[in-house]
Amino acid sequence: MCDEEERELGRQEAPGTCPHCGGKVQAVDVERRWRCCCFFPICFSIKRKYCCTLCSRRYQGFLFHHNLKPFQWRPTNALF
Repeated sequence: MCDEEERELGRQEAPGTCPHCGGKVQAVDVERRWRCCCFFPICFSIKRKYCCTLCSRRYQGFLFHHNLKPFQWRPTNALF
């Protein structure tokens, strides 16, 4: 009776790597539409999904590893 339509709007590279295989992560923008009786639209939403380019796993938000170094404190030569 009701129909769900999903359409990909675009892809872009996301920061970080996959925790399972170490592959690159992509952010995919997806548009969803739900219709009742093929004519009457019920709901419309756009969401961003994350997936790995190598193993095709999907992630709920930022569950992948970022390649950022931790902050390292270095003493300065200031005379305070």
